[in-house]
Amino acid sequence: MAMPLRTILPATAILADERGALRFSAALASTRNSCCNKSPGLFSRPMKTTRFPPPLRAASDPIGSSTSVATSEGLTGALERVEVLDITGKAIRLTDLWRDRKALIAFARHFGCIFCRKRADLLAAKKELMDEAGVTLVLIGPGSTEQAKAFVNQTGFKGEVYADPTHSSYDALNFAYGVLTTFTPSAGMKIVQLYLEGYKQDWELSFQRDTVARGGWQQGGIMVAGPGVSNILYIHKDKEAGDDPDIEEVIKACCS
Repeated sequence: MAMPLRTILPATAILADERGALRFSAALASTRNSCCNKSPGLFSRPMKTTRFPPPLRAASDPIGSSTSVATSEGLTGALERVEVLDITGKAIRLTDLWRDRKALIAFARHFGCIFCRKRADLLAAKKELMDEAGVTLVLIGPGSTEQAKAFVNQTGFKGEVYADPTHSSYDALNFAYGVLTTFTPSAGMKIVQLYLEGYKQDWELSFQRDTVARGGWQQGGIMVAGPGVSNILYIHKDKEAGDDPDIEEVIKACCS
């Protein structure tokens, strides 16, 4: 059963307010206290035996070491078992996105996320370079095909867009997850800045049931891979909401 929005997310209204910068720290402290001082409560993640807590740090995996080779082989096996949906609802094996081509895949926090809309614009601004290098721009979001369609309609994103309603790709890539990776002072300041730049969170998408229950606490990242299923060239894992990598480094990884 859906819970009242104020009960679900006490800090959300503050984050949505363009004048909320001065109140963010207090909201964050309140949220942390409610999370850390109470045994399983609202912000506790449902326990699942098939998923382990991810490391709360960003990672750009080194390429070429024996450790990275072994890690890449294990990761490839996990990714081969994942399917995502295109905007028509057709299931696509995740690794087919770079099996026969080179692709830059951006993993959004969720389709309503203000940070993801900014990142999508930053990447789309480099699409001409990607096209010249034969690189396909892809965005995957944890959510439904309806949410994916809404994202495309609202943003005009020119790359390919896929939905991952089961979050399987995020699980396989071990992306960070949790309330304390979502509400941070840095994220709060960035939200205010993005509102000043004209970006908006889509609160209707953000408050849909699946996003509230799980996707709102999900962090994403960026991967460059292909051609070849095991040819994973670059991975950045967001350690917190709004943890953007250096876009020039990403472009160098995909287009050099």
